[in-house]
Amino acid sequence: MKLIECPRDAMQGLDHFVPTDLKIRYVNTLLQVGFDTLDFGSFVSPKAIPQMRDTADVLAGLYLAKTKTKLLAIVANVRGAEQAVAYPQIQYVGFPLSVSETFQQRNTNKSIAQAFAEVGEMQERCVGAGKELVVYLSMGFGNPYGDPYSLDLVAGFTEKLIQVGIGIIAPSDTVGTSTPEAVETLFRHLIGQFPQVEFGAHLHARPGETPAKVQAALRAGVRRIDGALRGFGGCPMATDELTGNLPTEEIIQELAAEGIALSIDKEAFQKAMTLSAGVF
Repeated sequence: MKLIECPRDAMQGLDHFVPTDLKIRYVNTLLQVGFDTLDFGSFVSPKAIPQMRDTADVLAGLYLAKTKTKLLAIVANVRGAEQAVAYPQIQYVGFPLSVSETFQQRNTNKSIAQAFAEVGEMQERCVGAGKELVVYLSMGFGNPYGDPYSLDLVAGFTEKLIQVGIGIIAPSDTVGTSTPEAVETLFRHLIGQFPQVEFGAHLHARPGETPAKVQAALRAGVRRIDGALRGFGGCPMATDELTGNLPTEEIIQELAAEGIALSIDKEAFQKAMTLSAGVF
């Protein structure tokens, strides 16, 4: 089971700028917890996401000598991918590809067709630099815009991504509208069709919804889940009212209840929980 902690997703929609030194302290603490991967920052336009304008400075301040946790950075285009792959410390580059045409335009200012073309270019850059491209399928459980949506549509996106060599695909519940039934149905559909792909669950939820969504993902065979301490964050491009990430502490509880043990350093985890109150 891979648990992905997402301080970038948690912070990006905040009104106040989190000082760079505080970001560094927070991410360094998270690096000691034992997560598989940290979605720690992004190389995107500072006008679009001003909170992440210091990602390169944060990266320079990270202490990576005694951690097994890998770093993931989000990008919105080929230029961002070129920036990200230049850093030896970053193992994964993440790109949000929307199943909804409307949201692809809102989120990255391009069409789905243009985004697919860029995925091919990003994949080339990643392979050339020894990195792995992770594609998030935004609006992976439907959308509020009336754009077409079906299980087969998501499967079609998946098939195209496999054709260009993508091995990690994370359907994303961008606005928190998925039900546990929808989560289980989609992942069963995808995992059954494409067993060679590592599917991740990047879900958003309202308070109280996390346990059922995690259980649904596990029943479907998901073994990669994204979360954020205390459930902070969400996508600032999706709606004005932010729906939070799955609280990492609740994910860990659910995994434990299912008998899935994680090698989490409890002391470091509590330290991160305490520090998160100051960050957010």
